[in-house]
Amino acid sequence: MSENKLFPASIIGSMPRSDFVKDLVLGDAEISPEDYKKRIDAAVRYIVSVQEQAGVDVLNDGEWRRKSYIGVIAELAHGFELSRTDDGRPWTVVTEKLESKNPGFISREVEFVRDITTRQIKATLPSPALLGERMWDPELSKAAYPTREDFARACVPILRREIELLKEAGASIIQIDDPHLCLFVDPEVRCQHDNPDRAADFAADVVNELIDGFEGLKFAEHLCRRAGARARGEASHAGGFDAIINQLNRLKVHHITMEFTTPGAGDFEVLKQLRDDFEIGLGCVDVTPGKIDSPETIAARVREAAKYISPERITLNPDCGFAPGSGAIVPIDEAYKKLQNEVKAAQILRAEFGQ
Repeated sequence: MSENKLFPASIIGSMPRSDFVKDLVLGDAEISPEDYKKRIDAAVRYIVSVQEQAGVDVLNDGEWRRKSYIGVIAELAHGFELSRTDDGRPWTVVTEKLESKNPGFISREVEFVRDITTRQIKATLPSPALLGERMWDPELSKAAYPTREDFARACVPILRREIELLKEAGASIIQIDDPHLCLFVDPEVRCQHDNPDRAADFAADVVNELIDGFEGLKFAEHLCRRAGARARGEASHAGGFDAIINQLNRLKVHHITMEFTTPGAGDFEVLKQLRDDFEIGLGCVDVTPGKIDSPETIAARVREAAKYISPERITLNPDCGFAPGSGAIVPIDEAYKKLQNEVKAAQILRAEFGQ
């Protein structure tokens, strides 16, 4: 991923937000557009510097400009309303046909970072199937989109336009975040579907529709097992990746990131079942708050993976993003230490493997 460097160190996406950033992006205080831009630009410069100081090779803006990593679609298109879940949490739901409204919201993230760093830049997009899972409601959405699949497919042209702009902005890699596809590793989830393979096929198919025809871009699929959910005290999903190997091998992406510190994720032998042209973003750094893996612990996980695939195919990264929802408390300094240890592990491994 990183200029032929062995074991490049990467982030996944989100970085923890300070209270200042949460208040700025999510708060209700009146602020002029000029002051908002000045403050959020300063904040993003800081979090980019945190990643640079940690030594990572592939970074981003921490997704700090986004109110929600899924709800970012509502920045790009009309057709959504803010509702509430049964427990009172805010929930963005589609209620009307989508219309483009602000193309370039995500590409402007990359443009800003491009001007302040020489490192490679990762841009992140939610997968269409994930948006269908989280933002479609059988009652509130059915007038606009009778089925969840109809809505997911309607998101594709909106996101494809963003990919066009991301290419112009100079993104090094575009990552599709897809915890929805990864749900189908869980036997309990599979039992909830009449045809779980068909549902998983759909998730893979719309990713392929999303990226079809783009040249000169590197695409990644992030198989999020919702490690971040552990930070919120939610249940994680059991089951090995072999349950979705057929769908993974159909993907037209170049790079797959996979969580392996998550309990129940299975062992690294599953990597042998993947197409050998995939780069593997190895989830080898636990993002659970309060748990900091040592460089040697991280390196040991990578050594195990290297028994099954070529070291040249491996990128190091955390299991997931570091900011699992606005309600989770994750110290920035803790994420910084985890990234430092990831980089130190990469250095250990380069010495061992000859680079």
